[in-house]
Amino acid sequence: MADPSSYRPKPGQIPDSPGVYRFRDEHRRVIYVGKAKSLRQRLANYFQDLAGLHPRTRSMVTTAASVEWTVVSTEVEALQLEYSWIKEYDPRFNVKYRDDKSYPYLAVTMNEQFPRVQVMRGHKKKGVRYFGPYAHAWAIRDTVDLLLRVFPVRTCSAGVFKNASRTGRPCLLGYIGKCSAPCVGRVSDEEHRELAEEFCDFMTGRTGTYLRRLEKQMMEAADEMEYERAARLRDDIEALKKAMEKNAVVLADATDADLIAVAEDELEAAVQIFHVRGGRVRGQRGWVTDKVEEITTGALVEHALQQLYGEETGDAVPKEVLVPALPDPLEPVQEWLTGRRGSNVSLRIPQRGDKRALMETVERNAQQALVLHKTKRASDLTTRSRALEEIADALDLDSAPLRIECYDISHLQGDDVVASMVVFEDGLQRKSEYRRFQIKGFEGQDDVRSMHEVITRRFKRYLAEKERTGEWADGENPLAATDADGPLTSSGGPLTDTAAAPLADGLKDDEGRPKRFAYPPQLVVVDGGQPQVAAAQRALDELGIDDIAVCGLAKRLEEVWLPGDDDPVVLPRTSEGLYLLQRVRDEAHRFAITYQRTKRAKRFRSSPLDDVPGLGETRKQALIKHFGSVKKLRSATIDQICEVPGIGRKTAETIAAALAQAAPAAPAVNTATGEIMEDEESDTTAETSGEPVSAGAPDERRGQER
Repeated sequence: MADPSSYRPKPGQIPDSPGVYRFRDEHRRVIYVGKAKSLRQRLANYFQDLAGLHPRTRSMVTTAASVEWTVVSTEVEALQLEYSWIKEYDPRFNVKYRDDKSYPYLAVTMNEQFPRVQVMRGHKKKGVRYFGPYAHAWAIRDTVDLLLRVFPVRTCSAGVFKNASRTGRPCLLGYIGKCSAPCVGRVSDEEHRELAEEFCDFMTGRTGTYLRRLEKQMMEAADEMEYERAARLRDDIEALKKAMEKNAVVLADATDADLIAVAEDELEAAVQIFHVRGGRVRGQRGWVTDKVEEITTGALVEHALQQLYGEETGDAVPKEVLVPALPDPLEPVQEWLTGRRGSNVSLRIPQRGDKRALMETVERNAQQALVLHKTKRASDLTTRSRALEEIADALDLDSAPLRIECYDISHLQGDDVVASMVVFEDGLQRKSEYRRFQIKGFEGQDDVRSMHEVITRRFKRYLAEKERTGEWADGENPLAATDADGPLTSSGGPLTDTAAAPLADGLKDDEGRPKRFAYPPQLVVVDGGQPQVAAAQRALDELGIDDIAVCGLAKRLEEVWLPGDDDPVVLPRTSEGLYLLQRVRDEAHRFAITYQRTKRAKRFRSSPLDDVPGLGETRKQALIKHFGSVKKLRSATIDQICEVPGIGRKTAETIAAALAQAAPAAPAVNTATGEIMEDEESDTTAETSGEPVSAGAPDERRGQER
């Protein structure tokens, strides 16, 4: 625990002007970002008697080891810089919205030749019209299913569309009248685009025009005794009305507004947002956040506005935002919102009428969300804290292990040996810091040697980072006694890991960006028993690291092993500490086996293009991307092959000749198991070192796979 007085700036050093400040911990990691109208007055509030601080503010200032600030010209600039830094550094103590899931939108891809209606999540793309967000994807699909009767816009994927164009047969929706089938030329691209624009108009609230037009057409069809057509138009009208009922009118037709409500107590706050477009509630979303310091409702509203509109521009920011309390000061926030939209935005508190009544509904939703969260949170925060305390007691640690790293080795009968490192902070996953290792120094079923190598490589980089950033005193660095350029492995093999990068790309000076292996854990967990634990401890001892605890969790009896102990530590089956260790271990196993399967699949994939002389990986991928498969490439002419960037005529002739001689490839067979691998003609999968890919289905040969 740091003493805030040890890094408190002198009063004369802090400017009395607007700015943004950052607190950093002893490892130079940014742990809190804030803005202030007066930096001097704001920072003085943190360096007072600890007993007078909010509990979480006290935890933040005692965790920090330094504070720095950046002066800006205006409060609007401070607001923008604060948002940018929070997004960049992801500070541990800043207000975080725990429900950070990506909400689904109904999207119309107007940037394509044949616009497509689909469910989209994540960052918004240029040229795509978005409606929502919705709480559930099924709500979007229900709405779209009703509207496709009247606006039969394409909903199929690019692959289905190309296949239908090639075969000349539309998909099922084309046959039942819920798609205009532009893939087979039933409508032109101009006619299909007009349908998509009408779909968008209807979704924006301009519904009366289409209903009146359909009713007129229905009456004309009835007068002309075209009763089947009139019946279809009648059903279309009913479908539109049913879709409209799903979004009941709550305000005047021209109203575009977002309503934000906050329910809070001393430690937490729930935020609820209703999105009203064209007078109808088009979507709802909500978050729950910890209150790191004593913060007003207006400040919580300001954080919610940053979260909502920090990456939005244009019409995505509504003309009117209704809130329960105004930020203080109001002018910078209103100016920032106006800049995001490009025109005036009204930020105000509704006082009476329909808007006030709807705000009360949003407030009730926020209250219910907070109550619901509290029932879950009681078993969330309390349980995580108890789990960390139980681990500390069982392993005889000085304090709770706030950062836990877990390592696992995976291979298939000794082939494709890989390892994983997963990170849990405060009992929660920190996926951005997951790492993967290739172990190429030796092959075989030797988990002990592999574990020793992985631990050595990870902490050798940590020591090198510490040396490079000057955190060691003279003569104190244990790495100085080793061969810093050597492999330092039990096998003498090369250090090739997916996460490794040149050390110069690690922790950047004075920026605090967490990269690679810059931060040490308080506890290292290995998947295995006494041998694996002994190997991990030996690796740390060889590097001179004596302040990191090590333990192992054996699968058979879920026993916890400590270095040098002949008997395991047995935690009760109901122990929250054991449950957390199991979660950490299982996540490491999942991440390792996912990587191992990826490498195994790549090893068995082959392509006839591999035999073409002078054709590198980049041009092979360009060919596959252009034609879609080797089969289509084989049937292409030399002139068509020349259309691929980087392929000249001579190379095209070589490719055509090689493919003409090569017979269609037989399915690849795993010689170890006799399993027929999936017949893929190209491999464009890129290895990543951050987020794990999907774990996939459970492997039926788990007994052979480690």
